[in-house]
Amino acid sequence: MDRRSLILTAARNLTLERGVVPSLNSTASAAGVSKGGLIHHFPSRAALVQGLAIEALEELDAAMITASMDGRAAEAWLRLSVPTGEDVALFRALAVAHRAVESPGDDVAAAAQEAVSQWEAMIQRETGDATRARVIRLVGDGLAANVIAGIEPAPTPAQLDTLIDALIPRPGGASRQ
Repeated sequence: MDRRSLILTAARNLTLERGVVPSLNSTASAAGVSKGGLIHHFPSRAALVQGLAIEALEELDAAMITASMDGRAAEAWLRLSVPTGEDVALFRALAVAHRAVESPGDDVAAAAQEAVSQWEAMIQRETGDATRARVIRLVGDGLAANVIAGIEPAPTPAQLDTLIDALIPRPGGASRQ
C-alpha cells in the first residue's frame, strides 16, 4: 500500500471511530507517518476531507462500471444508494467536515458532478430512456440523503426489491423477490 493510501485508510478508520474527520496530527500518528509525510499528500484538513470524498467516489465508480458491464447499472445504483453500517457514519462525518473546513474547494463537487453524469449515462444506456434514467438516479440520491440525514431508516431488502421492480421492470414481469 502506498503512503497516500495508508494515510487515507488511517483517516477513514479514525473517522469511523470518532464520528468526525480527524486532525492531521491524529491521522499522521495512526498512519505511522511523520506530519511532514502526511502534509506532502494532504497539506490541510480540507485536502484530507477531499481525499476521503474522492476515494469514496472512486469506489462507487468502480462498482458502477462493473455493474454496467453486466447490464445492471440501474439496479446497482439503487442498491449502492442505500448506505448501511459504517458507510452511514462515514458519509455523515464527511458531510459535516466538508461544511466545516475553511475552503473545501471545488474538486469534490466537480468530481461528483462528473461521476453522477457518467452514472446516469450508464443507466440511460441500459434503460434506453433518459427520463427513466434521471428518475432512477434521483431516487437513489433521495434514498442516500434520507438515510444519511437520519430522516428514515434504510429500506429493508424486500422494500428495496419492490422499489427496484417498480422502477426497472424485468422482462416478462418477473420479480426480484
